[in-house]
Order: sequence, then structure tokens, then C-alpha cells
Amino acid sequence: MTRKNKNAPENHPVQRVVGIDWSGRVDVAGQRQHIWAGVWTEDPHKGPTVQLQAGKTRTEVAEWLVKLAQETPRMVVGFDFCFSFPAWFVRDEHGAINAPSFWRRVIDQGWVERWLARDCSDPRFWGRARAGRSGKRPPEFSGENLYRMLRATDIDCKISAKIPEAERQARVRGIAPKSVFQVGGAGSVGTASLRGFEVLLELRSAGFRIWPFDRPALSAAEPHPLAVEIYTRLNTGAVRKSNPLARAAYLRALRKTSADYARLPRAVIHAALASEDAFDALVTTMVMAERRQDFPRLPQPQDPLHAIEGWTWAP
Repeated sequence: MTRKNKNAPENHPVQRVVGIDWSGRVDVAGQRQHIWAGVWTEDPHKGPTVQLQAGKTRTEVAEWLVKLAQETPRMVVGFDFCFSFPAWFVRDEHGAINAPSFWRRVIDQGWVERWLARDCSDPRFWGRARAGRSGKRPPEFSGENLYRMLRATDIDCKISAKIPEAERQARVRGIAPKSVFQVGGAGSVGTASLRGFEVLLELRSAGFRIWPFDRPALSAAEPHPLAVEIYTRLNTGAVRKSNPLARAAYLRALRKTSADYARLPRAVIHAALASEDAFDALVTTMVMAERRQDFPRLPQPQDPLHAIEGWTWAP
């Protein structure tokens, strides 16, 4: 009887990692240009392979991920958008008991495009200049109420617990907090998040587990693919990603110190040098692949609010 090698790829709990730099663009051309995916795959014969690709719409990305999962169910996908809103908004205003039920209500009632519309009557969705409005953060989310625009995970990952009013753009190691209520302006995450909820529902209905709302099942006899929320800045660290020279220096340094980066195909490096979106997708994928053994053991949330607000995976 031949004993199986415990380190063989087929026994690894995660055999594929996909890191997606998302986009909330409404136009098809914009989606195809700005949505990038890094794909790390454990090849039993050649070892790990890495690809970097774009050209798909949000709908096409969902369909593609379902097909990948059918091929390799032990797969983890990271999306860089917020999987939910603050609990007071989800539970108290919309009566949802958890994030998945909130996604369904928001989509079924047509709130996504209403909240994103320039003539939206709810001033809490901010960032775009409208008639009679400056596009700045509303008073409801200012001063001592600043915390209300953020989820617990946003505060934990991106800013210190106490935010003096004098530090409106509070930063920790160069990372500025962003609110899912911000739907316009530099670094806004709200548009991408709202237009990502439908994709999360589609993946969940196709058998994906969405953490932390679902328990990971990557190591099960019948494994299920897993999707997690990520924040690319926590993966890349401090780097001027919008600067091609800074991206080049960053990748050059990693290729000197990391065997994984040194093995990357030239085409992958060129794509990451040419596009900030591709750069984010690549670095996120590499970080997730390096920590892939963590994903089967991701804990269930101890705080009930996390089932409503979600939690950002951090390396």
C-alpha cells in the first residue's frame, strides 16, 4: 500500500487563491478595464502558477468564479469592497438580521441605484456634488458622530479607537478610513460595495461560503469555496500605488527578497507595473496565497454584530 504524501497539493486545504481588485463602474468598458484578478493555483506537476487578468464585467466575474470553483472547490476569493454597512443601518433601519438578508432586501427593493443616484434624497450617501450640496461628509457623520459612518472592522483595521474632530482625516500608518456611505470622491468604496452585493448573493447561491457570515468548509470532504472581504492597503502596506515608479521599486524589492515574486512571469510583472488595479490584485493574491493555510480555520465571529457588519480579513 502506497502512503500518500501529506504535503501533496491535492491534500492542501486551499489549492487556488483569487485576489480581485473590484470596481463600481457602471459602464461595461470601465468594468473591463478596472476589474483585475490575480489567480494563484497549485499545480501538482509544475508547482504554483500565477496569472493576472482583466477584461470581465462584474456579472462575468461571478460566472467565471463559479466555473473556477467547480474545477477547484478548495478556492478562496478576496474582494476589496465592504460586505455590509454599520449595524444600526442594517438592523435598525432595514430590519435585516444579517448581511445576506440585507443584500437581498437592498437589491429586491432597488435601493442600490437609488442610493447611488445624483438626486438621492438621503444625504448620508455622500461624496458627489449635487444641487445644493457640496459633496462633503454630512454633519450626521461629523464630530462625535464620526464613528457612525464606520463598521467595527473599519475602525479596527484602519483607524485608532478615538478620533478627535481635529483629525477628520485620521490616519494610521498612512491609511485613511473610508466609509461605505461615501459613494463618490477619491478612494470611495460605497459604489463598489453596493454593486458587489448582488455578486455575493450569486456566489452564495452557487455554494460559496461568505465569511464571516458562513463557516469555512475548505477542508470538508465536500469542500466549498470561500469568499472574504479584504482591504488592499493592509496587504500592500505604505506605497504610492498610483505612481508607476513607486510600483516598480516595490516589486523590484520583493523580487530580490522573495522567491515567490522572483518566479512570477514577466507578463504578470509588466501588467502590475502598468496598472494600479493590476498591482493591487497581484499583491493581494500573493499575500493571500502565502497565508492560505489560515483560511480553513477562520473563526466564527464572537460579537453578534459581526454577522451583521462583516469583518475584513487581514494578514
